Amino acid sequence: MLRRSPDLWLFLLVAFGLSWLFTLPLWLSDAPTGTLMFTLVGVAMMFTPTLGVLAVRLRGRQLGDPATGREWAVRTGLSAGGSRGRTLALVALAWFGIPALVVVAIALSAALGLLSVDLREFSLFRESLAAAAPGGPPPVEIGVLVAAQAVSMVLIVPVVNSVAAFGEEWGWRGWMLPRLTPLGTWRALLVSGVIWGLWHFPLTLRGYNYPELGAWAAPMFVVFCVTFGALLGWLRLYSGSVWPAVVGHGSLNSSAGLMLLIGDAADPPVFAVAGITSLVGSALMAVVSALLFTYRPVERPVPVAAG
Repeated sequence: MLRRSPDLWLFLLVAFGLSWLFTLPLWLSDAPTGTLMFTLVGVAMMFTPTLGVLAVRLRGRQLGDPATGREWAVRTGLSAGGSRGRTLALVALAWFGIPALVVVAIALSAALGLLSVDLREFSLFRESLAAAAPGGPPPVEIGVLVAAQAVSMVLIVPVVNSVAAFGEEWGWRGWMLPRLTPLGTWRALLVSGVIWGLWHFPLTLRGYNYPELGAWAAPMFVVFCVTFGALLGWLRLYSGSVWPAVVGHGSLNSSAGLMLLIGDAADPPVFAVAGITSLVGSALMAVVSALLFTYRPVERPVPVAAG
């Protein structure tokens, strides 16, 4: 299938090529993770899959693809899918269910002795506040700040993060995943997850998400992309729409930092072994995805956007 899909190769060429081009300043300047430059470049990179989709659409138009813009939008998941009510319910599930999985992953990590938490003093969060505003105590009680931050991560920030998440999801789950489903659902999820993980290499080879691993963060994040991609893939295929996956992606990007609010400054969390992006979190999402595909299987194939 892959050999017979020049549009798929065009999509990958644009998405991967531009991802390396956009991140070239990080490599030339050796900018460390966590800086404003690293963040801005990372956000810009998130839109390269969308540019890949647009490149495929342009090629299709040049080759005489008769599909109207509305038809093509439906095929790439921009509509509400087969059932508007189902899609809205899945958007809500993604919005609040993903943070719930983050909390479960944190609890599992703590129960397994892989994460030290400080629910009394919130020392790690207190330390980050002191670093951001040295010389002054928090303006309000620390517990109130933690609660406000957590609420914001779950209710407000996902809206903002979903804008950038759309830049990825329209490409990976909206356009690419349905094109891979002739391989079989599980193979399509595996292949798309690996591709998604490899696409992150311009950042993860610099230690992004797992600074303690250095370049080994790259293969570690591929594992996460396969398991989280399976969950996002179910949202896309079950709804027929890309929007639940967009919101799920934005919600995870917003809530993944919850562990930093309750961590212990004396024993800071290691993201490779604790939390949603660790092997614990990946195992959790793999189990949830398997249950979803087993008890809520995809009923019909998603239409594929040609050319």
